[in-house]
Amino acid sequence: MDIRAVFGRNLKLHRRRAGLSQAALAALLGIDRAHVSAMERGRQNVTIVTLWHVSLALNVEPAMLLERREPPDV
Repeated sequence: MDIRAVFGRNLKLHRRRAGLSQAALAALLGIDRAHVSAMERGRQNVTIVTLWHVSLALNVEPAMLLERREPPDV
């Protein structure tokens, strides 16, 4: 699986667990909601700085956003 898809799947999982909409996460990150959507769909390359900011916003370790295991259903 492409690492962008892995990141996107984990981003969506942890965003939902945090109870945030794409728009709310985008506001926390200072980016557009469409950018969050593109990241979740695996269509956006993410810099290490973006990875760090997303992990802080979702209160998870950066590595959790890159785990390849199958997450439980949300």
